[in-house]
Amino acid sequence: MADFGGSDLEAFRVEARAWLQDNYPPELRGPNALTDPEAIWGGRTFAGSSDPQIKWMNAMASRGWTAPVWPKAYGGGGLSPEEGRALDQELTAGRYRDPLASFGVWMLGPVLLEYGTEAQKAEHIPGIVQGKYRWCQGYSEPGAGSDLASLQTKCEDKGDHWLINGQKIWTSYANKADWCFCLVRTDTSKKHEGISFVLIDMTTPGVETRPIQLISGESPFCETFFTDVKIPKANLIGQVNGGWEIAKRLLQYERQNISGGFGGGGGAGGSAGDLGQIAKSYLGADETGALADVDLRSRITRNKMDFDCFYKTISRVAAESKSSNGPSAATSIIKYAAATFAQERSELMIEAMGAQGLGWEGETFSAQELAATHGWLRSKGNSIEGGTSEVNVNVVAKRVLGLPDPK
Repeated sequence: MADFGGSDLEAFRVEARAWLQDNYPPELRGPNALTDPEAIWGGRTFAGSSDPQIKWMNAMASRGWTAPVWPKAYGGGGLSPEEGRALDQELTAGRYRDPLASFGVWMLGPVLLEYGTEAQKAEHIPGIVQGKYRWCQGYSEPGAGSDLASLQTKCEDKGDHWLINGQKIWTSYANKADWCFCLVRTDTSKKHEGISFVLIDMTTPGVETRPIQLISGESPFCETFFTDVKIPKANLIGQVNGGWEIAKRLLQYERQNISGGFGGGGGAGGSAGDLGQIAKSYLGADETGALADVDLRSRITRNKMDFDCFYKTISRVAAESKSSNGPSAATSIIKYAAATFAQERSELMIEAMGAQGLGWEGETFSAQELAATHGWLRSKGNSIEGGTSEVNVNVVAKRVLGLPDPK
């Protein structure tokens, strides 16, 4: 494929469209194509796998298109922001599956590019792009959630290595991850200025994970324990006690990507599908063909309008972050809005289904109805994960609106 260097966007788009058509695995073309649902995350578990999702990931990674605007020097696509957007548009238009879902791509990679040494970038970023390793995030602790800076996981300098002891909680998919990017305390005399950012191989002796079952029946989060865990000195990112700056930067990327996932899947916005059409199938239509329940119709319409504006805002913020210095404080605004709209959608779905939206299991409920129930329960976490809505509101008040602290 030609290297356009950003000089001919339309030519790039045409070539990209042809390449995608030629390289998309035929096994994935059907809407119900069989693939391991975990395959999209990649990782050591899928090394050498023949799963069609892995084939697709490998094909895209060979061009660096799992991280299309990252530098070619580290395995990225080296595309301009305009080319990256064109590629995204072609992937959407062709209804291609995401090649890789990765905390490495969404969160760690951007901060490594900004704060990592050349050796750290060369060691970790190609593996992120290629989906070789699955990453998890070690931030929250039992006593350090919204007040993250009060974390106590201890990291001691032992000369030729770091020694880590402590506990993390709500560590997404830690039981399936290969690596963890983690906040640790390297100075107990200071709060924010005593935190460092390190990388931990999850196969290291002393690392233990325990899944936490949610009210939705899922267990995507874990308790993670570190007991005399030794890691190389080279696994420190940035400066000793300089981790809080990196943590804040990474949280911006996290909130931006959490927001992008709300609204469609069962985990965030309830059952997938057009909410208006689903409501009509349960409550019927009036003589004009519109949903018979006028009040519910109005609230569904408002929610759909909110989501439409929300997705347009996400596209704008994403474009700005790629062409400037990364995500802004606006990520806190869209994360708060996403949580609110997704929870509203889940509530509307359950209301439209009536008693059929209250099933947990059994043959008297359809798969869609069960998904709606589980999605509604799961949506309760939308206003907690990635920073609580209350904290998000404070961030917006102080950093965006410039409001003073209350007296």
